[in-house]
Amino acid sequence: MHLSLRGYATALIGDLTRDPVGREIADDLTAVAHLVSRTNDLAVVLTDFTVPRAARRAVLDDLLASRVHPKALRLALKTVETERADELPTSLHELYELALHMNELGPAELLAEEPIVTRGAWRDFASGYSAAVFEELGDTSELENIEDEIFRFSRIVESSPALRNALSDPSRSTEDRERLVSGLLEGKVSASTLRIVQIPLMGHVRDFVGALDWLAEQAAQERGWRVARVRTARSLDDAERESLSQAMARIAGHPVELHVLEDPALLGGAVIQVGDLLLDASASHRLEVLEEHLLGFEGATTGATH
Repeated sequence: MHLSLRGYATALIGDLTRDPVGREIADDLTAVAHLVSRTNDLAVVLTDFTVPRAARRAVLDDLLASRVHPKALRLALKTVETERADELPTSLHELYELALHMNELGPAELLAEEPIVTRGAWRDFASGYSAAVFEELGDTSELENIEDEIFRFSRIVESSPALRNALSDPSRSTEDRERLVSGLLEGKVSASTLRIVQIPLMGHVRDFVGALDWLAEQAAQERGWRVARVRTARSLDDAERESLSQAMARIAGHPVELHVLEDPALLGGAVIQVGDLLLDASASHRLEVLEEHLLGFEGATTGATH
């Protein structure tokens, strides 16, 4: 099972531990798995990779709507979206087992038994989890609010080494760190934001601030935007922000949301990052380049005198 599907399922049914509804969802999923694997015509359509994914999703949606629990339907449709067509019956059965174990044990025990240890694995899991949360929002203004709240919390964590270490410390239990985050944010941010910022606690995330910034980018991308993290030696006025935003939008090919931080150590100019693209136009960087050039020139000149 793809980790994004596991993350999606955790967000959707992780709070139904030992709840009869959770068991109902698990039972619905095994019924769907049996239906797909034992109905030949249906299996042919749903496991044929030449049939567009959207068409296979529509077939399953039409068949299951009003017949299974809404969350079971969402999980089945997500399986069509994330898994290979020829592996759909197997993936549905694995999803049933995950839902059953989550109902019996809870997500914390499952994550303890099967920890998410690499950054790539965590991002796959987190992308599925956040997608499930975003699906439940009313409009894009809520996404914009979540993005802003994540960004602000990330800056709080970044500015406090003690808090950053506490949230990244694997020796502290997940429950302890969740209580810490809840104590800081409950009643101050939306419930959806609180769910999102706790996702890094579900994996072995060493860079908590980097994880939060990545999650803010996911919220921006969900509404069709990209995030540009900008460090400047001085504050930018509205005209400068607008000009920079338009320039970065042309480079990124999408509308760009600027997250601007002042950093006097840059001396002048700015450092801009959009995804994997890094543009360093700071005065400090230019001085470093000049210093390297002069040292290289001095070395070359000294060598020529011997």
